[in-house]
Amino acid sequence: MGEDVSEALIEPAQVVDGALVALRLGTGSNAIEVLALRRGEALRVWQNACPHAGRRLDYAPGRFLMQDGRLVCAAHGAQFELEGGRCIDGPGRGGGLAVLEVRPCGAAWTVRWATECPAPAGRSGPAR
Repeated sequence: MGEDVSEALIEPAQVVDGALVALRLGTGSNAIEVLALRRGEALRVWQNACPHAGRRLDYAPGRFLMQDGRLVCAAHGAQFELEGGRCIDGPGRGGGLAVLEVRPCGAAWTVRWATECPAPAGRSGPAR
């Protein structure tokens, strides 16, 4: 299977300055759950999934465990710094959150992510 790219616009009102926010970008099979952190005019966006276990990082929708300015995975305690998303403690240490491409677009930001393309007609599943 190949990859395609989806994109969405994030408006400043969707992301409170200094707060970690959970968002769903896109629609249908191209939708993705993300974490967004705005600091002034800069926006960082990561996939909302622990790289260790794949589960969402919010313990309840839009609610995150924080410790000393780090995001903590509620399932296994992995800790992520919020400058680059690097895992600095716990399972998955040395890895990091999946970063999405962010570009300024006027007062907002365009976010892009890779999505899987459907298999060609007459073929299902991954190529072998």
